[in-house]
Amino acid sequence: MGALHAGHLSLVEKSLSTTDVTAVSIFVNPTQFAPTDDLDQYPRPLEQDLEKLRRAGAHLVFVPDVAEIYPKNCTTAVEPPEVSRRLEGEFRPSHFKGVCTVVLKLLQLIPARIAFFGEKDYQQLAVVRQMVEDLNVATRIDGCPIIREPDGLAMSSRNIYLAGPDRKIALSLHRTLSMVAQQIEQGETDGHCLMSEMRQMLIDSGVSDIDYAVVADPTTLEVVDDVEGAVVALIACQVGQTRLIDNRVITG
Repeated sequence: MGALHAGHLSLVEKSLSTTDVTAVSIFVNPTQFAPTDDLDQYPRPLEQDLEKLRRAGAHLVFVPDVAEIYPKNCTTAVEPPEVSRRLEGEFRPSHFKGVCTVVLKLLQLIPARIAFFGEKDYQQLAVVRQMVEDLNVATRIDGCPIIREPDGLAMSSRNIYLAGPDRKIALSLHRTLSMVAQQIEQGETDGHCLMSEMRQMLIDSGVSDIDYAVVADPTTLEVVDDVEGAVVALIACQVGQTRLIDNRVITG
């Protein structure tokens, strides 16, 4: 959706090393924002984004306006798969319908062989993968690793809103995920115990508004009672006026 940072550019780099032609779409999609979300405030530094993509070596940039993606009287939408129901789906009920609809439209307009998505939006990646499989879309969905700031904060376009003490509080997400990984590596298997410690660590760090802090199955995103094999720890919370998400896959 623009406001490009090193995380986005890592997708471009991956595409350039994998494919013959790299196309990037920039579109702030209104249908994935709830009425209370920050659509109007979402950063749109288009000229800077285009310059970054030129320097990165992208071959094409597709920058449609809203009327191109959602023509007048457009009423068709994509019903997202089951994996969308949990976590973000509980706190942002219309979000993934907007994501699935716009991604399907973009893949129709630019029928790519491979599409690259960041693993920071872990549930979004799972939703898009399932949608593409369910609807027989001839595009392979590749996930790319989270890119972090030197202090561990996952890169996000919304990080520009973190000022002063909020920036330090935001680091607690990465520390909490690291704690969970360490606990599991040391033999902790009680999922509810781990989740309780996650929530308490965030609270102790100054996070007062937590949507979820869970240990889940990496495929279904169902919360796990007992850790057996790989899991994913996911967090969504509000720090100041900024909603942040982060995750870590833990193989045990």
